[in-house]
Order: sequence, then structure tokens, then C-alpha cells
Amino acid sequence: MATLCALTLYPVKSCAGIALDVAVLTRAGLQSGTGADLIHDREWMVVDPAGRFVSQREHPRMALIRPALVGSTLQLTAPGLAPLVLPLARAAGSRATVHLWDDDLAAADCGDGAAAWLSAFLGTPCWLVRFDPAVERLSSIQWTAGVAAPNRFSDGYPVLVAGSASLDDLNEKLQAAGRPPLPMNRFRPNVEIDGIGPFEEDYVDTFELPGIVLKPVKPCPRCPIPSVDQTTGLIGPDPLDVLRPYRAKAELDGAICFGINCIVVDGDGLTLRVGQEIDANLAF
Repeated sequence: MATLCALTLYPVKSCAGIALDVAVLTRAGLQSGTGADLIHDREWMVVDPAGRFVSQREHPRMALIRPALVGSTLQLTAPGLAPLVLPLARAAGSRATVHLWDDDLAAADCGDGAAAWLSAFLGTPCWLVRFDPAVERLSSIQWTAGVAAPNRFSDGYPVLVAGSASLDDLNEKLQAAGRPPLPMNRFRPNVEIDGIGPFEEDYVDTFELPGIVLKPVKPCPRCPIPSVDQTTGLIGPDPLDVLRPYRAKAELDGAICFGINCIVVDGDGLTLRVGQEIDANLAF
């Protein structure tokens, strides 16, 4: 039997995650907290002066921005700066149009203080925006078979799942090549599953827990972010060269994939817990 062995929520796109023992599953991804004091996965995003999202691809130091849910605030910490405190309560304020891949979205501007804090740390002008819950942003129906699957500021799908054995397989190959093993945070999944074979997540039809159905819809193509050490913000050797010989997906024009993007078919509002057993139902 497979087991849910880790849950990670990323409040700010491309910044550090928060490891959770318990999370609420929503159609748009993971949620932490209760009542008004809750945060969602990829609810905030850093943008450049033109409104385009920025990430560790351009600014690997974003890995050092660490979020925490503290009472009724989201607090961001980074080396050399006092914490940035963001109220969770939404207030009327300015709005901006932001650009995330092929989507143009209206979002809430988090203000000059947040912009100054991020700009000082990243060394370039940037702003922080928050997802507007009134905005509808859907995953590609080409991959969801027509299912309307909402997202916030994720790259394109609400939940990313990866298997522990897949990382073990990669690390065996890295060590055979004389390179150090990598932690799972290099690949930034929301849900990590133990007890399935290496890359078996690619062949799962549904992941099921009581009342919950996660449907894998698309392998996750990897960019250079796995080369960023999430504890130092420094770029190191890229593991994609080791993955390339056996993880290039023809259906994605040869993209190198690790992990599987999922949508939430059933279970909106139900709870996930580390240690839960999961049925991984194969597609054949």
C-alpha cells in the first residue's frame, strides 16, 4: 500500500515551501489554516515592472525567501532583512494585470512596502501580487479531458505529486556518476508518495483516499530550477543531464519530466494527512 509521506504548500510562487502534517485539499490546490487565517498554494507571486512573473529560473535567491503562517499574517523572512508581514485579511487596494505563461490575470497589488522588501533582496525592481479569488484560471483542457480544473499561480495544475522511489532512482544514478544525492525539495512537489515503484506515478490512473480522488493528467516537464540548492539559493550541477536518457517524454516534445501534475476530481474541502494510506490505481 502506498503512503502519503510529505505535504508541502508554497504560499509564494517560486519561494520556499511550508512542510505540513495536515492540509486541506481544494480544487485549486492545498490550503493551510482555518477560518479567515488560511493560505493557499501559490496564492502570492512576484512580478517584474511589466507584470511578468519571476521565478528561481532568473532569481535563484528566491529559494531563501521563507514563508510562515503566523496568526493572521503571512510572514516572509530572508537573510539580511527584517521580516515582511502580510495581513491575510483582504482590503481594498490597487490592482494589476499580471502575466503568467499564456495567461493575463487581474491580481491584487500587495503594496509599496512588499515591493521595496523584495526589490532589496533580489536586487531588481519587483512587486508582490495576490491571487484574486474572483478570477478563474483553468488548467489546459487539452490535458484534463475537458474537466474545468482551477489553479491559482501554479505553473498550470493544482497538485504536483512525486514518488519517493523516483528520487531514490535518480540519486542512485547521480551517486554512480560521482555526484551527491538531492533532496526532494529540488522538485517542489505538493504531495510525496512512498510505496510505489520508481516513476510509477506516470502510470497511475487515480490516487484515492477516503472521499478523495486525484487524477494524474500530465507529466511535469522540468526547467533548470532543480539545479538550485534550496538551502543556499546557489546554482549547482543540473540533474537533468542524468534524467535525460530515460525521462524525456515524446508526448511533450522530448521534455525531461519528473513528477506528475494532478487535478482534484473528488474531495474538495477534505483533509490530507502525512501517514495516510493511498490507493495508487494503475491505468492498465
